[in-house]
Amino acid sequence: MRICLIAEGSYPYVAGGVSSWIHSLMTTMKEHEFIIYAIGAETKQKGQYKYQLPPNVVELKEIFLDEYLYEKKKWGKRYNLSTVQKESLISLINNDVKVPWNELFDLIRSKKFSNVGEFLSSKDYYDLVEFMGKNEYTQAPFTELYWTISSMLLPLISIIQHEVPKADIYHAVSTGYAGVIGTLAKHLYQKPLVLTEHGIYSREREEEIIKADWVKGYFKDIWINYFYTLSSSIYHAADQVVTLFNRNREIEIELGCPNEKIQLIPNGVEWKDYQQLEVKSDTQQIRIGAIVRVVPIKDIKTMIQSFALVEKKVPNVELYIMGPTDEDSEYYEECLQMVEALEIKNIVFTGLVNIKDFLGQIDFFLLTSISEGQPLAILEGLACGKPFVCTNVGGCKEMLFGGLDDDCGQAGFIAPVMHYEEIAHYMIELCNKPELRREFGKNGLERVKHFYTRSSLISNYRQLYQSIGEE
Repeated sequence: MRICLIAEGSYPYVAGGVSSWIHSLMTTMKEHEFIIYAIGAETKQKGQYKYQLPPNVVELKEIFLDEYLYEKKKWGKRYNLSTVQKESLISLINNDVKVPWNELFDLIRSKKFSNVGEFLSSKDYYDLVEFMGKNEYTQAPFTELYWTISSMLLPLISIIQHEVPKADIYHAVSTGYAGVIGTLAKHLYQKPLVLTEHGIYSREREEEIIKADWVKGYFKDIWINYFYTLSSSIYHAADQVVTLFNRNREIEIELGCPNEKIQLIPNGVEWKDYQQLEVKSDTQQIRIGAIVRVVPIKDIKTMIQSFALVEKKVPNVELYIMGPTDEDSEYYEECLQMVEALEIKNIVFTGLVNIKDFLGQIDFFLLTSISEGQPLAILEGLACGKPFVCTNVGGCKEMLFGGLDDDCGQAGFIAPVMHYEEIAHYMIELCNKPELRREFGKNGLERVKHFYTRSSLISNYRQLYQSIGEE
């Protein structure tokens, strides 16, 4: 079969996490051909791959959310939209849960919309924003409302206008823009559509917008609701929705995804690959590891604050932050400044590395994210028998404490998000108790063996592709 994987902000431009999951899926399923439909943030990412594409990738389509910046446009055009077309656009701008996506797709892909910027410079668009200002956003300054809605619609309309490659199955690995493209593919070709949601995309965007400086307070709700609207499209269009743990399933149902569509397939690793790692020879040195991208959603600053407290209490302790630092260079620079301001001596930013070269050298691991799905980083750590201190996000608690029918035992500690003092307390406890590290590590390895194997993950997706392809 030919499967089109639709990825936003991940493969092949970003290493780790969802990208690793995609790469592993394709390299293991050699019997299928894959098309990568990659949605990147900026055109400058074009061709900047972090992965060598497997031989069974037959096509890579790259589109970028800033492409509209390079279009030429004229002001003041009149499109003479019908009443139905106007209502479709208003429902999208107004964050209506019942957006008529198929009508919108046909309108946006018609000859009328050959130029995105030209439409958003037209009299029709001005009329739409004026209507919204008078009826929905009466307290918002008109000029700011005009440009806010423009910045919301420009990337969306731009990506909808792109051609979608033909495939036997379409598989979006998030909601959001990737979910809209999956919904579009379903509309165009009537082929099976699968969604795998690692984390809850709309919740992650909400957390980012709440903290963002570029959105003024009264426009935060508009942006947040907009991303919930985008995400809802594929919940209704998908034939099958896959999630990784039960709490995600509950949230998806709350957000309007039909319960009967949802299937649980946890992530998995090949635990045997982690059993022959080189172990450290210096037993006096305590090494803490973090397998993580240096980006705001991973909250590296809380990690640094926590370690500052640990370093004052525990001699001979080191923290290795292992992951790419170039995804958000400004945030990385802020982290370095924080390390210097707190006078921390023993933090090492390794950059992108082969994780297996480090895993055996680490005593325990740390994850301080403000949002997660079911992190592969935790599975990798548990697979080599190492415990974790994690924030209570996504599936982290279930991975460390177990779910139903799981008596493997505790494999680490869970702390509240951004609570650096409690995180530091648990880190100090693991530093001082090698026997507790061994007990937690043994429990975590048993949990991976029973519930999070790569062979089970691949087998489940093989069955899913086969069954949905036949249907």
